[in-house]
Amino acid sequence: MSEKKRRRPEPGTSKRSRSSSSSHAHELKNQLKPDTEILSSLHRLRAATQSSSDQTLTLSDLNLSSPCREVSDLDSSSVRLAIERAALSAARSILSGNGFSFSIPSRSSSNQLYLPELDRIVLKDKTSSRPFASLSTVRKATITARVLSLVHAILLNGIHVTKRDLFYTDVKLFGDQTQSDAVLDDVSCMLGCTRSSLHVVASEKGVVVGRLVFSDDGDRIDCTRMGIGGKAIPPNIDRVSDLESDALFILLVEKDAAFMRLAEDRFYNRFPCIIVTAKGQPDVATRLFLKKMKTELKLPVLALVDSDPYGLKILSVYMCGSKNMSYDSSNLTTPDIKWLGIRPSDLDKYRVPEQCRLPMTDQDVKVGKDLLEEDFVKRNEGWVRELEMMVRTRQKAEIQALSSFGFQYLTEVYLPLKIQQQDWL
Repeated sequence: MSEKKRRRPEPGTSKRSRSSSSSHAHELKNQLKPDTEILSSLHRLRAATQSSSDQTLTLSDLNLSSPCREVSDLDSSSVRLAIERAALSAARSILSGNGFSFSIPSRSSSNQLYLPELDRIVLKDKTSSRPFASLSTVRKATITARVLSLVHAILLNGIHVTKRDLFYTDVKLFGDQTQSDAVLDDVSCMLGCTRSSLHVVASEKGVVVGRLVFSDDGDRIDCTRMGIGGKAIPPNIDRVSDLESDALFILLVEKDAAFMRLAEDRFYNRFPCIIVTAKGQPDVATRLFLKKMKTELKLPVLALVDSDPYGLKILSVYMCGSKNMSYDSSNLTTPDIKWLGIRPSDLDKYRVPEQCRLPMTDQDVKVGKDLLEEDFVKRNEGWVRELEMMVRTRQKAEIQALSSFGFQYLTEVYLPLKIQQQDWL
């Protein structure tokens, strides 16, 4: 019998299970203390975050035996100068009869390194050659030269464009946007600057709502007045300034559906917070925005993700960085995010009905086991314990599984009780 087929429950079993779960949900609601007491614990959490040391280790502090590569924000003139130097070097090489080749930092998995001292992934210093006079690399070298030329023109005009705009400047050469996107990251790494320094951004994806006021290119934005859809996070984070907030914490949410529930219920008024989501896989702008809020406002970050391996992978990207952009992990990562839920142990603790849980596929289990082998997971006993439970039970659940107790159970019971019990990892 296929693993996806499930044994049909005995008549009445499902009904009894739902009744038991509903009764338990009512019991949990009765455990809630007055909001003033829950808010007191949040005040203590914020105070602890703000009193923690502002000093953060850097790569140079570690004195590593093997060098690693890291980029930084550069102004337009510095990036243009770096591109012009690369072009001049190529021209001299061609005139001397040697052709030309780009020296590109390798972003392969074997060139990645997790540093527990920094709690993030970094890029080692290995490079690879991308010569024009080679059949295997001529197309990639041509795309690299084209992207350098386009970026130089963008910076010269003092404008920003989207990655999609860049792709459509030469569709026949690029073939697919993944090609131009990948080379854009190569160019950023090669020039030693952040991708935002190239003035090429992704389209708006992430949104924010709640107790936050900031300036977006001079316009004052009040995120309590943005409705249930929230305010789109600007792709040009360098234009965001003057952040002000009376929030006690930042709530990082994996999905748009949970974000809308929180926004419509105005959860941020009952428990002063800033709610942010990238609607799934985190984009660069949302990661930069979260880092900016955490750094400037000095607020704790609590995370709400699905109870599945992919929810944990998304959370790890915010915390430790992605392997694809490890060269910019110092700017894109937000350490010390607390995993609030939904955790595998919550499924039984809150008696989520069986019909609201999903069986994990073989691929899900593989991803879970792969995560257990990651160094950043191994150093956190709580994460290991929860992941092992997930893999062992082969069960997963989305945040929306809590809606089986009522559409507002997430905001009225689950999150307040979690915060009251300080139940995070």
